[in-house]
Order: sequence, then C-alpha cells, then structure tokens
Amino acid sequence: MTLVLIALSILGINIAYVSIFTMRLILVIKGRRGAASLFAMIEVFIYLAGLQLVLQNLSSPIHMAAYCIGFGLGVYLGSRIEERLALGYSVVQVIADTVHTSLPDKLRQHGYGVTVWTGEGRHGQRLVMQVLVKRSNEKKLLKRIEEEAPKAFVISHEPRYFRGGFWAKMLE
Repeated sequence: MTLVLIALSILGINIAYVSIFTMRLILVIKGRRGAASLFAMIEVFIYLAGLQLVLQNLSSPIHMAAYCIGFGLGVYLGSRIEERLALGYSVVQVIADTVHTSLPDKLRQHGYGVTVWTGEGRHGQRLVMQVLVKRSNEKKLLKRIEEEAPKAFVISHEPRYFRGGFWAKMLE
C-alpha cells in the first residue's frame, strides 16, 4: 500500500473506532447495556484492525498524524451522532418573571406534562415550572417557552431516573 493510502486507512478506521467508542460510552451512561455491549464488540474489532496498521507503520510521522487526526474527528463525529439521536429525556425548569402567566396551560395543550409551584425571587413571587421532555423534542419545547415567556429563566438537565406521574402513564 502507498503512504497516502495507508494514512487514509488509518484516518478512516480511527474515525469509525472513536465514533463508535463515543456512542458506546453514551449508551453505558444512559443505562442501555445491551446496545453498548454490541457497540463494544464492533468497536474493539475496528480498533484492533487500526492498531495493527499503525504498529506496522510506526516509523512514519504521517501515519501517526493520521491516527491523531482520526481520533479527534471521531470524537467530534460521535458527539454529533449522539446529538442527532437525542437519546433519553431532559428536565426543563422554567422560572417565569410573574405568577400570572398562561404558559403552563399552553404547554399542557401541546401535550407536555407540567408541574407548577410558586417560588420567591429577588423581586417577588415567581412561577416555577418543571417539564419532562424527550431530548428529541427539547428544542421544540424551548422554542415554545421563548415565544410565550421570553423573559423566563430556563434550565435544562438530564435525569438519571424517574417513575410515576404523567410520563409513567404514557410509557405503560
């Protein structure tokens, strides 16, 4: 094989390996052990093929550079894939600047489960809302919140565990 062809092979193998590694890691974090195990088998096969190719060509800085560049691109690509898949759920907490808002009702009309309570802010009472949403629908929810309550303070995070309530009934 030519120098360029080997370098391109190393680059491609490493992009595939690290992308799969990134996805496997995310699946483990999200508790999807079966899928993560399948990804691990594919990942290690690709890794061993790439490692063999690199070890046979260690004397070339171009091959080592291809390995490093492929690793970086693999991390980037893996994270972009996960972002597109949007696995799991998000909890979006919304703190409206007033207790007199129709935002909870409008969100409920669009199918979101909303829990509401009153909180005390620096300048008086605030309406606090908590919404559990599939990550694939989170951007849509955030857009609705922005349209209805542009001054609201919004925090989003991923829950590790939930049971009961609005979502549990829908998932049964």
